[in-house]
Amino acid sequence: MKEYSVVPNKNVSGWYVKMEDIAPTEYHSTRDDAVLEAEGLARENSPSKLVIYDAQHEVEEERQF
Repeated sequence: MKEYSVVPNKNVSGWYVKMEDIAPTEYHSTRDDAVLEAEGLARENSPSKLVIYDAQHEVEEERQF
């Protein structure tokens, strides 16, 4: 199962979409845009898991597709 994540950048001025633990694949200025992108990727590559982090780098939500 592939794992995608949405994480803030260092100063929380933007959000990254990452696949597994490799380098970020997409950068978005808003968290909502990053979540939408990650959801699309996770759906296209199901079965997969999406982990969404908050601004403090804590897991906020996990979704499975």
